[in-house]
Amino acid sequence: MTTELTVLALAGLLQACQFALFAIRANLELGPAVTMGPRDKPVQLSKMTGRLQRAMANHFEGLALFTIAVVVVTLADESSWLTASCAWIYLIARVLYVPAYAFGWTPWRSVIWVVGFAATMLMILAALF
Repeated sequence: MTTELTVLALAGLLQACQFALFAIRANLELGPAVTMGPRDKPVQLSKMTGRLQRAMANHFEGLALFTIAVVVVTLADESSWLTASCAWIYLIARVLYVPAYAFGWTPWRSVIWVVGFAATMLMILAALF
């Protein structure tokens, strides 16, 4: 398995951890009657739980682009030290993004996001050129 695919698998596990972290907090905060219900009305989350939910949603978006980058690199057989390094940078940025978002690290949350996004785009560009 290439480094890029390994990092993609780890990013999937990170996404599962983010989901669990958010879900546990939401269940403790709101109770199972709300979280297992239809939630026809918007629920009010605490600041921290809301941030964890938004960080999780943001990673779903970033993970889609990162998956594209890994698929392009892998299928084009363009794996290199650059694409492997970018993959690790993406994962490290995404790990750091969780506490950055949860604790409101301004402007570092945005800086960390840009680093992960840039690493993803550089992977795609490396495969194309």
